[in-house]
Amino acid sequence: MKTTLLLTALLASIACANDLGYTDTPIIPGTKWHVHDSGRPQPTVITPGAPSTQEKVGTAPSDAVALFGGADLSKWKSGNAEAKWKIENGEMVVSGGGDLQTKDEFGPDFQLHLEWTAPVPAKGKGQGRGNSGVFLFGRYEIQILDNFENQTYPDGQATAIYGYMPPQVNASRKPGEWQTYDILFEAPRFKEGKLEKPAVVTVLHNGIVTQNRTVLIGGTPHKAVGTYQAHGEKGPIRLQDHGNPIRFRNIWIREMKIPSPEDVGSGPVLGK
Repeated sequence: MKTTLLLTALLASIACANDLGYTDTPIIPGTKWHVHDSGRPQPTVITPGAPSTQEKVGTAPSDAVALFGGADLSKWKSGNAEAKWKIENGEMVVSGGGDLQTKDEFGPDFQLHLEWTAPVPAKGKGQGRGNSGVFLFGRYEIQILDNFENQTYPDGQATAIYGYMPPQVNASRKPGEWQTYDILFEAPRFKEGKLEKPAVVTVLHNGIVTQNRTVLIGGTPHKAVGTYQAHGEKGPIRLQDHGNPIRFRNIWIREMKIPSPEDVGSGPVLGK
């Protein structure tokens, strides 16, 4: 019995040691790390946010910046003035006064989460129904539009990269129901004023991938082809006032790191 217990403890100890990783395995090509290397830095531990439901607002992850949690508009401004939109029932409502823009800038690469709902009853059609937009770096627009049983030009519907790339599918919910956008954005890189690497964006609409690592050709102007203009490594988030009383809640943003050459070694590097 005693021998069995000692053997069990020894095996458990070996399993535990192996679970921590190895230093006698091959090195991953182009890196300094062994396969299952116990010395490789551990991922940072964070607390994930609680997911939203139609009835209940979720929370931001512990490492995110909450841009709007329902209490105030202290993170936002209207031009150079204080934010002019309303707060009703803990929701930010487009209510005149022009676009809102964050006071702070973010980048170069980030994850942005926001939730919005279109007015009920639905009014208008096409671009005139539940229209807004979220601008990354204040210049790259991901369209917000009520596209539930409402067609418009494909590169102008919900989660389109405005004027350029339609979404892969229409994942719109009914007006009055909360919709979620999760946006992963890799900012463009410029060197001496010239484009070195274009922007890349992935978008999930209500949990469905609608843009999958789409490479942007530039900004997103109206009725024109976008081009790049050099800018800094950080920029604001802007929400559009298009005259429709869109409601927003649970907006947060967090830094997103792209694996470095040290991390991936001689493996494939996407987005170049």
